[in-house]
Amino acid sequence: MPEFVDPFSGLVPRQMTKQELVRALRLNLAAELEAVHLYLAHAEATDDALARRLLVDIANEERQHAGEFLELLARLAPDEQHFLDLGRGEVKEMAADSAPALAVEAPASPASVNRAVTIGSLRPQAGEEE
Repeated sequence: MPEFVDPFSGLVPRQMTKQELVRALRLNLAAELEAVHLYLAHAEATDDALARRLLVDIANEERQHAGEFLELLARLAPDEQHFLDLGRGEVKEMAADSAPALAVEAPASPASVNRAVTIGSLRPQAGEEE
């Protein structure tokens, strides 16, 4: 869980200010992103098809929640979208600058992409010694 300072513990004794609400929404957004990370890591670490499918579905729901928090933040903190757009613009510039270099590199083969080390891939496979 992100280690942000939470302005309230338990029941909120008063209405939050707009600034406190914006801060709380950023914490909620961080928690959703952390949940996505956790659920996808668990999905990648299992060979149980049902568990994997459900974990991925749940992670996708959390991604939707993150989008909802981003939209609410954009409405409550008008400068939020400005800074998000600045960040996106920087990435677009970097991608445009590196596009020729990327075109020269050989694409990764599907076999090498699927060889990511996960908790599940560290388990001994059939016929291997521990």
